[in-house]
Amino acid sequence: MFLGHFGVGFGAKALAPKVSLGSLFLAAQFIDLLWPTLLILGIERVRIEPGITKVTPLDFVHYPISHSLLAVLCWALLFAVPYLLLRRYPRGALVLGLAVVSHWLLDAVVHRPDLPLYPGSTHLVGLGLWSSVGATLAVELGILAVGVWFYVRATVATDAAGRWGLWGLVAFLLLVYLMNLLGPPPPSVTALAWVGQAQWLLVVWGYWLDRHRRAAFV
Repeated sequence: MFLGHFGVGFGAKALAPKVSLGSLFLAAQFIDLLWPTLLILGIERVRIEPGITKVTPLDFVHYPISHSLLAVLCWALLFAVPYLLLRRYPRGALVLGLAVVSHWLLDAVVHRPDLPLYPGSTHLVGLGLWSSVGATLAVELGILAVGVWFYVRATVATDAAGRWGLWGLVAFLLLVYLMNLLGPPPPSVTALAWVGQAQWLLVVWGYWLDRHRRAAFV
């Protein structure tokens, strides 16, 4: 899943209006931002197997640090507690922690049974929505649309950058998703990992956008 995670980030702004969209993106997409680095370091493994699902050619072989449920719960705490201590905003800390966990829950809907419950777990989770392109598109686009709708209701543009920057970001997310869906498989795992690092730019875009929009309510 890709669009759905960013949809969660957008929508969470309505629950925690004082938290920057960039921080919400960072939380909702955190384990997929961590994963490419673990691939580069050889700590986690993935295989490129075209046809393994209708949506993605990736076979997630080993990723207990980034994607096991227990690890994700720990990442959520490590994300939320420092935010609480620094910002003194309990609601924001709670929403950020839940956003981290939401990533695993949404992945469990689309992945094949490959998500471990804890490092070393032999029981793997995944409902396999990626076996259907149509169903995957409906879920991904639906979550993104709802999330953007909540974000638009929760914020007001303070200038033209805030108005057009939002729709530019949405259009860019859709373009990236379609390129991944319709384009050829990655040429190598190394290339996949380095391209995955580019997602940090979307987090930066979220921080920038939020500087040009204000909360409609606090």
